[in-house]
Amino acid sequence: MERMLWVLALLVLLALVYVGMRRGWLNRKRRQTAELAEFPVAPDGVAEQPALLADASGFYVGSTRAGDWQDRIAVGDIGHRANAVARLRGSGLLLERTGASAMWIPAESVVDARVDHKLANKVVPGAGMLVVTWRLGDQDIDTGFRADDKSAQDEWTGAVRALAPAAGRDDMEGQA
Repeated sequence: MERMLWVLALLVLLALVYVGMRRGWLNRKRRQTAELAEFPVAPDGVAEQPALLADASGFYVGSTRAGDWQDRIAVGDIGHRANAVARLRGSGLLLERTGASAMWIPAESVVDARVDHKLANKVVPGAGMLVVTWRLGDQDIDTGFRADDKSAQDEWTGAVRALAPAAGRDDMEGQA
């Protein structure tokens, strides 16, 4: 009988932890929905535009507020990790995610790109992941993509940086 009480107490504790985590995620989602601008939608036919680099398969790690690698964006399904294909076009970067909505980063919104090893509460070894910093309304966002071919990440970083308007690159250099 005593063992049964311990098991029940543990199950109640686990249920409370789950409810607390869910409540926190929903509060974050509600707060961010009020604070963030609407995420852009890819224009029709963007996948058929000429590619700046060969499409890359990999993993969409997530998006956070720039500068805070743990503040994951929870709006819509943007917070959900997913396998993805990255398509770099002159008009922007399209991340076509499996089982989730596509994510579009317009070229005029790109601020910078880098290879980093942490984002959205995920830490990866070695070559890390491509992290694109871009502007959404008045907020800077970091979006992470880990390509299957890690050797191409530096090439992707340079190509995405080249999309950034000249003013955005000058601002980033002034901060460094």
